[in-house]
Amino acid sequence: MGSTTRTATGTKARAAGPARTALPGATAPALVVVAHGSRDPRALSTVRALLGDVRALRPALPVHLGHIELNEPLLPDTLGALGDAAPAVLVPLLLSRGHHVTRDIPEMAGASPARTRVAAPLGPHPLLVDALHARLLEAGWPARVPADGAVVLASAGSRDPQSRAGTARTATHLAARLGVPVLPAYASAAAPTVPEAVRALAARGYRRVAVASCFTAPGRFATQCAAAAPWIVSAPLGTHPAMARLLLRRYDEALRTVGTAARRAAPVP
Repeated sequence: MGSTTRTATGTKARAAGPARTALPGATAPALVVVAHGSRDPRALSTVRALLGDVRALRPALPVHLGHIELNEPLLPDTLGALGDAAPAVLVPLLLSRGHHVTRDIPEMAGASPARTRVAAPLGPHPLLVDALHARLLEAGWPARVPADGAVVLASAGSRDPQSRAGTARTATHLAARLGVPVLPAYASAAAPTVPEAVRALAARGYRRVAVASCFTAPGRFATQCAAAAPWIVSAPLGTHPAMARLLLRRYDEALRTVGTAARRAAPVP
């Protein structure tokens, strides 16, 4: 009888082997970072550098990389290489919940022999806001808040309302941090676009509009959104220290969820 792979929200996918979690004292499950993939070579080098940061923070943890598309190794190949010898936690290198998180990754995991659990995406989370804020400061965001300043939070976009809701929450938290309006905008599949968001803020009297790049690495969408910036634009989040910490936070949260479920299921003597 096949087992199930569960996402952080309880979504199930069929798996080939028995469902087991690491017992206390056992080797920690591997961390599999799941990146989207990009034709831009800078994306792969950035993701590999980020994994190096994760390994530096937790040297004893096995850390692997798998892509949804476009780059090798693809996630099914990474999971196939792991086999069913040890459990793994899949952490999406994605900044909000959407089709890749709710469908694609669980389905790839369920089709593999690996014993896996899918963690939550990186956002929304205070550490993500830390990275966005820091990148804006690096780009020239002034320490003294400009009265006519505002920010467009540029992200990839998705038709999934959960994704848009997550991006909107991140925008709200970043606005609270900066003390200026932050309007979410998208490179594809959702509205408004970055140019539309810039025009909307300009119509409200905001003359200094920055673009905060809510992307994990350089790529087509990040470049497209940066080109629409009328003032300063921040770099993709990449290897900002908060990103490695956030990947490990999601990994740890997924393990705690597994541990809690196991304790609840244990028979009472």
